Amino acid sequence: MTGPESEGTLVRRAVCPGSFDPITNGHLDIIARASSLYDEVYVAVMINQAKKGLFEIEERMDLIRQVTAEYGNVRVESFHGLLVDFCKQREIPAIVKGLRAVSDFDYELQMAQMNNGLSGVETLFIPTNPTYSFLSSSLVKEVATWGGDVSHLVPPLVLDVLSERLKKH
Repeated sequence: MTGPESEGTLVRRAVCPGSFDPITNGHLDIIARASSLYDEVYVAVMINQAKKGLFEIEERMDLIRQVTAEYGNVRVESFHGLLVDFCKQREIPAIVKGLRAVSDFDYELQMAQMNNGLSGVETLFIPTNPTYSFLSSSLVKEVATWGGDVSHLVPPLVLDVLSERLKKH
């Protein structure tokens, strides 16, 4: 497929952006739900040169590919710059974001309005599963660093890689 249409059928595309350092069960829940709503879901892993992550971009992308492989319609790519440019290059009309709390909404609404104003890309908000309403990659890393049990917060593969990485730090 080279454009939004294949054999006259509109291909519905969306993007789930984030740093995913590492991907959590909360992220995975939003990606899974988006993959049931769209024909193609891009997981866009943000490159932030100013921020040193625990995992390199390629490691994050590889983990995401492995834990989303069962969906079949998820593509994983990295991006830097404006998300709307990523969307324009791939003819993606929608950004899917998970909302954990009202405080997320305040920031995300401003971002959604800016993205729409810049390019017409829509943002769809999916409320996070209450089980993951408190969850963030930063919190997972902090708890795991101090020896806390995060096995219920990340996929098993991510837990193994995270545990191994923290032993080295």
